[in-house]
Amino acid sequence: MESLTMSTPPNTAATWSMPGPPNLARTLRTRRPGGAVPGLRYRPAAPADPEKAAEIDRRLEAWARRLDLFPAQWTGDFTEFQFGRAVVLQHPGAADLERLTAAGKLLLAENIVDNCYCEEDEGKGGAHRGLGGRLIMAQSALDPLHATPGLEEEWRHGVQADGPLRSYHWALKDYAALATPSQTDRFVQDIARLHLGYLAEAAWAETRHAPRVWEYLVMRQFNNFRPCLSIVDAVDGYELPEALYARPEVQRVTALACNATTIVNDLYSFTRELASDPHHLNLPQVVAANDQRGLKDAYLKSVEIHNQVMAAFETESAPLSATSPLLERYVRSLADWVSGNHEWHATNTDRYQLPHYW
Repeated sequence: MESLTMSTPPNTAATWSMPGPPNLARTLRTRRPGGAVPGLRYRPAAPADPEKAAEIDRRLEAWARRLDLFPAQWTGDFTEFQFGRAVVLQHPGAADLERLTAAGKLLLAENIVDNCYCEEDEGKGGAHRGLGGRLIMAQSALDPLHATPGLEEEWRHGVQADGPLRSYHWALKDYAALATPSQTDRFVQDIARLHLGYLAEAAWAETRHAPRVWEYLVMRQFNNFRPCLSIVDAVDGYELPEALYARPEVQRVTALACNATTIVNDLYSFTRELASDPHHLNLPQVVAANDQRGLKDAYLKSVEIHNQVMAAFETESAPLSATSPLLERYVRSLADWVSGNHEWHATNTDRYQLPHYW
C-alpha cells in the first residue's frame, strides 16, 4: 500500500485562535481554494480516468432522466457533484463499468433521498418534521412489504409514484443483479443505520440539543458513508463472506474507515454548510461549542481528531490484513475508498472550499 501522506500546514502552532465565540462572518468571508486540508492524514488516491468518469456520468444521468428522478433544474447540482469521478476514485479496483455504474446509482439515490427528505437548507423539500414517516417508506423501497397481494400492489404503486423511493428501488435492483444476496442484505441493513442517524440529527435540530463531542460522533457513526463502503467488495468483484465480515475486529476497522471519511466530509463541507445554515451541526461547530473556543481553533482540533481515527484504522487494519488473503483484499478496498473519497473532496472546488485558517 502507498505511504501515508501528512499535509503539513505552515507554522500551525502559531496560528491557533485564542478561545472565544465562533467568528462565523470571518470564516465565510475568507476561503482558500481547493487542495488537501493542511495537516490532514491521508493516503494518495489512484488517479481517476476522466473518460471512465464521463461515461459513468453519462449512464447515471440517462438512468435518472429515464426514471424522472429529479427536475431539469437540478442538472447543475448533478454536474457539480461529479458522481462519475467520485465512484471512479473510490473504487479503483472495480471489476467493470457495470459495477461502477451500480455504485453510482446507489450514491445518487442516497443523495436524492437526503436532499428531498432530510436537508431543510438545500431548498429541495427536505424537513426535520415528520422525517421518520418518510424514512420508513424509503427503507421499504429497499426492504419490501410482505402482506396481502392487494396491499403489496398498493405499496408498489406508492414506491413508484415518488422520485426518492423510485431511486432507491431501482438502484438496489440493479446492484442486486451484480451482488450476492448477502452483500445486498448488508447494504440494506447499513442504509437502515444511515436512516437512524438522519433521525437523530433531525431530532436534535428540533429540540435544539447541543451534543457533546462524543455524542456527535455517535450520531455520525450512523449518519455517515457506511452504505458506500458496504459495497466495496461487490464493486471489486469478490465477496467477503458474512462469517468474516461479522467478526468484531473487521467491524471495527470498517467503522473506523467510515468515521474517518465522515470527518473528512465535515472538514471539507464546513464553509458550504455554514453559509447555507449557520446552525448546521458539524464536528468543528460541536468542538467550538463544547470547548468554548473559536471556530478556527475548533477546526484545527477536528483535524487532530480525524488524524487519530485514521491512524487507528491504519494501525489496526495492517495485522488484520495479514490473517487472510480475503481480508487483505477487503482492507485494501476500504483503504482505496477512503483515499478516493478524500481526493474527491480535496479537488471538487466547485462544491467545497476551505476556510482561510493557515
